[in-house]
Amino acid sequence: MFGSRSQPTAKLERLLHEATAKHLGVTTEFFVRTAKEWNAIVDANPFPAEAKRDPGHLVMMCLKDTPPPAALKALQAAIRGREAVKAKGPQAYFVYPDGIGRSKLTIAVIERILGTRGTARNWNTVTKLGALAES
Repeated sequence: MFGSRSQPTAKLERLLHEATAKHLGVTTEFFVRTAKEWNAIVDANPFPAEAKRDPGHLVMMCLKDTPPPAALKALQAAIRGREAVKAKGPQAYFVYPDGIGRSKLTIAVIERILGTRGTARNWNTVTKLGALAES
């Protein structure tokens, strides 16, 4: 974690991306959220019952872009198991009631259908990162 009071998150993502490519020769995506944004992500969770009952099978995915409604609808149509998905802005929330490891709803599938990159964390990690951001 790091702090910056003067840079918008999109600019920080770009600067981190460029510096990593230049200094390490690695091309990777960065997903920056402020502590305030992270709190809003936690508060916006559309699956509060699952967060309490089984936080290890609830996943939040930070996305580079807000998916258009048609892409979200296509993603929901692609689900073949008991998974559920809802998106709010540049975040998507997934419930994997039968476990993540066996699901066909992988990050690669999600990114392809939504047309954007993302990084996912289970709800236990989301809440721990929120507590860390507050400290």
